[in-house]
Amino acid sequence: MFRNIPPVTKNLLILNVLFYLGSLLLSSKGYDMNNLLGTHYFGTVFFEPYQVITHMFMHSLVDPMHIIFNMLLLFMFGAHLERIWGAKRYFIFYIASGLGAYILYSSIGVYNIFELKNAIVADGYDLTELNHQIAAQNFEAIKLHSDASQIIIQEYVDYNFSTLVGASGAIFGLLAGFALLFPNTELMLIFPPIPVKAKYLIGGYIAFEIYNSIYKPGDTVAHLAHVGGAIVGAILVLVWKKKDRKNFY
Repeated sequence: MFRNIPPVTKNLLILNVLFYLGSLLLSSKGYDMNNLLGTHYFGTVFFEPYQVITHMFMHSLVDPMHIIFNMLLLFMFGAHLERIWGAKRYFIFYIASGLGAYILYSSIGVYNIFELKNAIVADGYDLTELNHQIAAQNFEAIKLHSDASQIIIQEYVDYNFSTLVGASGAIFGLLAGFALLFPNTELMLIFPPIPVKAKYLIGGYIAFEIYNSIYKPGDTVAHLAHVGGAIVGAILVLVWKKKDRKNFY
């Protein structure tokens, strides 16, 4: 069965598993690979440009279902779309969905960080020195001016350490693309074991993530990233379908 998986999907599966196993090994030796290869908000002290790509191959080390569920969906939907589109178009679609997930996830956070930086400077702090202390995790060296400034700085520190990991953004792009191309394909649920059309099952899942992004913004799941991936995936399918109506499935 593994030999029959298309090449891009196969390599994506291999890369995700290798990144996960490597992270497990290095974490046992004291290295925080999710902090290094997971992506941070743009403008924070731990952000590096390469993380925009590497975060797509990192997953939670405390919840194995994170990578298992993502890889199952990648195998089910990614392989099918790659066979239809070919390797090049499929790879572009996958990466673009992942990047769209990061952009939407980061947009609100970057604005909030900008506002926090202005408030910190207005409160008399040296932002460069503060960033240095955060990067060194030398929090005892931060001299707090007041209880109000403590709240602002704690929020700023939390944003700096916030990390996005996982292929979920790209996976949601695949889900959205599949639902638009094959809306009436029936997908079998496990519990309960009943068939549901893709447009209802996937559409409902995306709607649920939109709801969570609005009403559960503080939990540990990056719902906005899921929504961002789905949006980019849907846009790409609609644009490609409009340009290539005769040969597009």
